[in-house]
Amino acid sequence: MAALTFGIAFTIPVVRTSPKSHQLRRARISCIGWDPEGLFGQPQTGHIARNEFKRRLERDAEAREAFEQHVREEKARRQALRQSRIPPDTPAELIEYFLDTEAQEMEFEIARLRRRLDQEFFSHLQVELGQLRFAVSKTEDVEDRVIELEALQKALLEGTEAYDKMQTELVKAKENLAKILTSKDVKASLLEMVENNELNRSLLTLLDENIANAHRGNQKKAAEFMEKVRGAMLKYITV
Repeated sequence: MAALTFGIAFTIPVVRTSPKSHQLRRARISCIGWDPEGLFGQPQTGHIARNEFKRRLERDAEAREAFEQHVREEKARRQALRQSRIPPDTPAELIEYFLDTEAQEMEFEIARLRRRLDQEFFSHLQVELGQLRFAVSKTEDVEDRVIELEALQKALLEGTEAYDKMQTELVKAKENLAKILTSKDVKASLLEMVENNELNRSLLTLLDENIANAHRGNQKKAAEFMEKVRGAMLKYITV
């Protein structure tokens, strides 16, 4: 049986926003005669039509390759950026560190620095906010700083709460998945978890990750078994 694995994912508000790229789905032609929305117009035949269709396929392939290349480059860029970032030691410096972090990297940084986001850190952040809010002279820079810190405080509080909740859920999901995969009666175990309201998206996500790992490790029997468990689980869970 493949070793159990799990990952963390959550969503938080952004402090400094930047345009988000929309996720694109890879186009896949499975039947050239299937065109319910009339995207390709009336069916055409003959040499010219075949050449046009071939050119469309080539353009699609080029666009797909360009997109996949962009994804690879962006992944490498983010990885290099993460490795180059060195978190500072003091709460004051850590505030600036988070303010300078790209919006899409906030989740990663919260997970990496969760232990640093303690009472001392949030107290320091609250003290600075208090001083700025009650400053005698409120310049535009001061007001901008207040807005910035308020957004950061909200993002970090909600982000740490989501991270802690997900950690708890995934630890429980890991225990439940181990229980299911080692059970002599999978159906009975699933029914017991239904009664305890323990069949949830976290458990299903964890199972999917282990199925994928089993396939990557060429563990066909383990993958097949877990896929059967997944099918049984879907009878009792709403996703």
